[in-house]
Amino acid sequence: MLSPKSFLYEQTNGVGWITLNRPERLNALTFEVYRELTDTFAALRDEREVRAVVITGAGRAFCSGGDVQGIISELQSLDIEGHLEFTRMTCELIRNIRALRKPVMACLNGTVAGAGACIALAADLRIAAPEAKIAFLFVRVGLSGADMGACFLLPRYVGLAKATELLYTGDFITAEEAVAVGLYNRVVPAEDLQAETRTLAERLARGPAFALAMTKEMLDREWEVSLDTALEWEAQAQAACMQHPDFREAFSAITAKHEPKYK
Repeated sequence: MLSPKSFLYEQTNGVGWITLNRPERLNALTFEVYRELTDTFAALRDEREVRAVVITGAGRAFCSGGDVQGIISELQSLDIEGHLEFTRMTCELIRNIRALRKPVMACLNGTVAGAGACIALAADLRIAAPEAKIAFLFVRVGLSGADMGACFLLPRYVGLAKATELLYTGDFITAEEAVAVGLYNRVVPAEDLQAETRTLAERLARGPAFALAMTKEMLDREWEVSLDTALEWEAQAQAACMQHPDFREAFSAITAKHEPKYK
């Protein structure tokens, strides 16, 4: 089982749980956390017992972004090559989350800001507590809103107009507004957040892994192609799923009136 040093990890019932664990710093990211998160999402591709992944935070924040002392102050002394090395590493984290052919859920227990907002954005599903306000803060520190895939992903959830507003202003919006505009999937009482997330994550972990992986891949690939191309890709994807043992297992389960047991 994976054993990262800069955050917590546990595996239960087919779900890998990543918990950012710097509550005294609102789970702000350091260079080490960035690197280990990036490597962990890459390693999860080969963890056969993990069929879904949840990322959450300890304490009253999900993630407040890059640590002011641990990252932002250090960046002041770097040249363009050093800055580019860092930004490419942060983008690699987003790439690895999206490339993982398993459902990834963000369990948003509190404040979601900056790079933390981009990590949440890269997840497939977002379940939030009412306290989970969110902001893409980059312009507030003189940086572009185009950070860690935000300009690519955010408009696809909330539309171009709302994405432009959020990225131009860096303003926080409440969890209620986030769910209303389509950024969060659901908001639940804080005391129910872990249980609701666990229930859905374990449901996905019991599901047909090949079909879910294919669905995630098609959702990503079809954003920038014509309808004709998308239809051909979907025909091929569905035909591949029909060849998979999970399809026969589902049919057998329906016929025998019991729950399918996917392998």
